Amino acid sequence: MSDSYRQLLDATIQHLEGLKARGERSVVVAPETLRALAQAPAAARPAAPVRTVAPAATVAAAPVPAPRRIVATVTPKAAPALAPAPVVEEFVPGPVLEPAAKQAAFAALRERVLACVKCPHLASSRTNVVFGVGSIDARLMFVGEAPGADEDVQGEPFVGKAGELLTKIILATGLKRGDVYIGNILKCRPDTPGQTAGNRKPRPDEMATCLPYLHEQIDLIRPTVLVALGATAVEGLLGKTVGITRLRGHWQTYRGIPLMPTYHPAYLLRNQAVSEKRKVWEDMLQVMGKLGMPISEKQQNYFLKA
Repeated sequence: MSDSYRQLLDATIQHLEGLKARGERSVVVAPETLRALAQAPAAARPAAPVRTVAPAATVAAAPVPAPRRIVATVTPKAAPALAPAPVVEEFVPGPVLEPAAKQAAFAALRERVLACVKCPHLASSRTNVVFGVGSIDARLMFVGEAPGADEDVQGEPFVGKAGELLTKIILATGLKRGDVYIGNILKCRPDTPGQTAGNRKPRPDEMATCLPYLHEQIDLIRPTVLVALGATAVEGLLGKTVGITRLRGHWQTYRGIPLMPTYHPAYLLRNQAVSEKRKVWEDMLQVMGKLGMPISEKQQNYFLKA
């Protein structure tokens, strides 16, 4: 199996897992691909075609709509004996907005999110919608899973102890919290009926409902690098459930943007071993490198034994 075929296969699997996590159960397969697959031997099977998805038109003072995807179901009689290769969908971002239009679009998106009641059980139990915080021109964007109790009260992501640690990590790179953008997949705290404390993991259906809002944030901000904080964030974004331990430190791609999975700061609060802190910092060193940021010898040697 060639390297190019392996790369295409990995990309296809990642794409299908993402579709499945968002509740989709079918993909588009070009008829010519089906005919080719039915005739070609396995060793010479053609690569899946790439379908370019054009973005919808952008209104200057409105949010940028997500690129449109047409999904159809392949009829059983048209399918060959072997399972067909799915169409690989290439994400194409919309046009860059002027600063004033970008500000207006972001403000309009915020108003829509603050008024959202798509999940009635979450809307009825929340104190605040936690939209996100930071620079809408940020080159670096962090994505967590969902607000906790502190975030629900203050209406801002990562303000508890885990948030304090995230701020320290950001400062250690040479950036300030206001230089980056911080958001979550879920904008409301997951309800915990019958519990007086604690949090719960967002359900797949809740993440799928809220994910389009995050997509609009990403498409407006256009960060150079994304960082997914924790296993749930990775599962929500990539549909991968193989475990953060295996994924962290390995670059992924999301909506055409390099994405670095790493441990959630809350994990480091529970496990304060120097070796685990070093792993997160190694991930951040890769992020700094991708951003073209200078890395000092002191930064390079953080958490290394003397």
